[in-house]
Amino acid sequence: MILATYAAAALAEIAGCFAFWAWLRLDKSPLWLVPGMLSLALFAYLLTLVPSEAAGRAYAAYGGVYIAASLLWLWFAESHRPDRWDVAGASICLAGAAVILLGPRP
Repeated sequence: MILATYAAAALAEIAGCFAFWAWLRLDKSPLWLVPGMLSLALFAYLLTLVPSEAAGRAYAAYGGVYIAASLLWLWFAESHRPDRWDVAGASICLAGAAVILLGPRP
């Protein structure tokens, strides 16, 4: 459940940010901003669903998922295959996210 929530949040954030990128960098219509803002609002909402006693911990763990999801976006949406350094870095980040989120606490 946690991973699915983080994955949905990452997709919403990346899609929202890409809408702004498309408007500013790809000369798309300003109308791209409307779904972009809705997507970013959905992202923020989804992060509130993560079971964590502290928002900062949920956000920190999300960072690793966001990095991995960004590389998937790079590959599938932008047709640039991540290289071994991208994969190694994302793996390290995901391991760190798991430690933050799943580590034993009193």
